[in-house]
Amino acid sequence: MPDPELSPAQSSLPAAASHLGADARAAAAERRPPAPSPADQGAEAGATGGRLARILRGPSGLGTSSLHLAQREEPPAPPEPPAPAEGTPVPGLYHHPVPEPDPVRVEEVSRRIKSWAVEEVDLYPDDWEEEFDGFSVGRYMVACHPDAPDVDHLMLATRLMVAENAVDDCYCEDHGGSPVGLGGRLLLAHTALDPLHTTKEYQQQWTESLSCDAPRRAYRSAMEYFLVTAAPSQADRYRHDMARLHMGYLAEAAWAQTDHVPEVWEYLAMRQFNNFRPCPTITDTVGGYELPADLHALPAMQRVIALAGNATTLVNDLYSYTKELAAPGTHLNLPVVIAAREGVSAREGYLKAIEIHNDLMHGFEAEAAALAAACPVPSVQRFLRGVAAWVDGNHYWHRTNTYRYSLPDFW
Repeated sequence: MPDPELSPAQSSLPAAASHLGADARAAAAERRPPAPSPADQGAEAGATGGRLARILRGPSGLGTSSLHLAQREEPPAPPEPPAPAEGTPVPGLYHHPVPEPDPVRVEEVSRRIKSWAVEEVDLYPDDWEEEFDGFSVGRYMVACHPDAPDVDHLMLATRLMVAENAVDDCYCEDHGGSPVGLGGRLLLAHTALDPLHTTKEYQQQWTESLSCDAPRRAYRSAMEYFLVTAAPSQADRYRHDMARLHMGYLAEAAWAQTDHVPEVWEYLAMRQFNNFRPCPTITDTVGGYELPADLHALPAMQRVIALAGNATTLVNDLYSYTKELAAPGTHLNLPVVIAAREGVSAREGYLKAIEIHNDLMHGFEAEAAALAAACPVPSVQRFLRGVAAWVDGNHYWHRTNTYRYSLPDFW
């Protein structure tokens, strides 16, 4: 693949990040002022009011100004683009607005992905069409990959995203999913990404199994397209990240079978695996370049990727909160777990989940800035920009997808 050039600046990690250096780590340690004492305001209402005020106020105090990586010293940063009219951001949620995605690309990606889903992999029956369209995956992927050289590269991410959601819906959740027997289904589906190497006697049976249901058809086809462009290390990285994802699915399924509500830290551990990580880690493939395997494996890079995946997944917890409460059964998400395990109200649990997300975002930005300063390699710089772009685009999609999401009445 060609040597990368720096992609256009994205709000979470601009070129000026290289000037932050090690100071960014110190900035990450800064904490917001404590909430007003509950004793002064009375029990839970006071604590909740203090938390809400603290979230909306944002970080303050010596050194916290450098937490916002969008700042530039010379020249001053242009004003952030106005938020689109559609959708309301979670109040107090730390995020960066992004430009509206290119409508021409959105339209073409949307057209191609629907053609692939219907004509190539027979992904869904007719009565699921509205839900498929409402997902707005074309807008999602164009927003998350602003440096993709063309629509063909955007389609690499789009097919994989749709295939991952088919597995989640059909095996785990909305469309016939169940925790019972999930491990066997996921293992066999994973072989569509990480192929079985067996004897001739059984190879044909395995090959035929890849067409037996929509998730496996989608995984197989999406991976075949991906392999045409991806370098071997990129393909192996993706397989590894998908194995992490499937392990997270299994942990959540095990808790569902035993009616176990995890401790908050246990839930966050599960969410580090059952999260969006496979999506931002292919940003170099979608961008048309390669982050070498040894640089991807750096502990500092792994920490940046983990923080990005964790923060973006909590965005999903917050925006899908009311949708999940309205669905049958019990759905674990961070606000629900906090409320159950820490004995607070639903509102207090939700507000604390916002704070946890914000802390993870500040940690991601500080660690990314420090790595950008310490390792001024073009592929590292561009990859960090790509991950930051995915973080921002992911929030944009959740905020604007009013077909799927609405906010709770906590303000």
